[in-house]
Amino acid sequence: MATIAVLGTLDTKGVEHAFVAECIRERGHRVLMIDTGTGAPPTVTPDISREEVAAAGGVDLQALVARQDRGEAVTAMAGAAAQLLSRFVEEGRIDGVISLGGGGGTAIGTAAMRALPVGFPKLMVSTLAAGNVAPYVGTKDIVMFPSIVDVAGVNRLSRVLLTRAAGAICGMVEMEVPEGEDRPLIAASMFGNTTECVNAAKAVLEDAGYEVLVFHATGMGGRVMEGLIETGLFAGVADITTTEWADESVGGILGAGPTRLDAAGKTGTPAIVVPGCLDMVNFGERASVPERFARRTFYQHNPQVTLMRTTAEESAELGRILAEKVNAYTGPVSVLLPLRAISVISAEGQPFHDPAADAALFAAIKAHLKPEVALVEVDATINDAEFAQTCAAELLRLMADRA
Repeated sequence: MATIAVLGTLDTKGVEHAFVAECIRERGHRVLMIDTGTGAPPTVTPDISREEVAAAGGVDLQALVARQDRGEAVTAMAGAAAQLLSRFVEEGRIDGVISLGGGGGTAIGTAAMRALPVGFPKLMVSTLAAGNVAPYVGTKDIVMFPSIVDVAGVNRLSRVLLTRAAGAICGMVEMEVPEGEDRPLIAASMFGNTTECVNAAKAVLEDAGYEVLVFHATGMGGRVMEGLIETGLFAGVADITTTEWADESVGGILGAGPTRLDAAGKTGTPAIVVPGCLDMVNFGERASVPERFARRTFYQHNPQVTLMRTTAEESAELGRILAEKVNAYTGPVSVLLPLRAISVISAEGQPFHDPAADAALFAAIKAHLKPEVALVEVDATINDAEFAQTCAAELLRLMADRA
């Protein structure tokens, strides 16, 4: 028997949460009903009152309610609920969490869920689940379940959907994770244009006794990787594909935010850093490219993805950013440069081949990198076996030195 937290604003959505709670109990699980409302009194009796939730986050609930600012109330209760649920997980009081809501309820519920570890069962039934859920999910494994109709009572349609949602969270907590061979973990960043390199390096690292988790460098992939590195999960980082900085710096759609490349430095995790795919900025279909870039060099990766070649000036700035990020690392780190190409399409004879831009990138890295940081230059393209093997060997050396 598991205990599942049913979290929500019980002043407006109490009936719906009570329905889900009963479905969960019918599956033989316990329910911990948590009220995050700030309006009228709850329509059902919670196990954890809104006063207890507020207190967990140091919120003066009476003063908050008196100000009658809904935005402030949602923000405050979201932060408080996150702290409360985190404590309950640490104490082993809950095994999963489900929440239902519209805009405010989704903001509170998902904020609390984002505070919980990856792998902990979390499900949000939301009116917003059919849209852009990235701000709500963040870097965590939150299941967004579309409510289809508004979360406004139990009716012919919502009765079916809420029952399915209750069954989904029950199924998540009931599944036991099978035993596996838990080897030390290495994080690696990959893009389509660096796949051969990462796969080859991965094989060498796995032969050496490690398990390699590969993250797709599409913005969210980089954010997730950074977040997991911060938890201390990894023994090493093979950051072969730092392309998200090209989007972040130039204005593409796959940036991972200004903290990309920070986590390994903060945690002192041994890392290799490669300027993989810093030759490209990502946009959607060709018509979506901003007009200011009209005269640039493009490559149509597929109908939905348009790549733009970085200029020498942009490449120099990216080299400076990469070097300064690496300079801040507190653990063993090396920078590796594939001198003949930093992606498949920047090799000689390919559409993004631009020796001047690559030279500007490499020169900026060398100019700004601290002398004590190891710099390894390889006369190969990024996907040549020689470069991949060098990446793996260098990371293994750094981890061995750290041990």
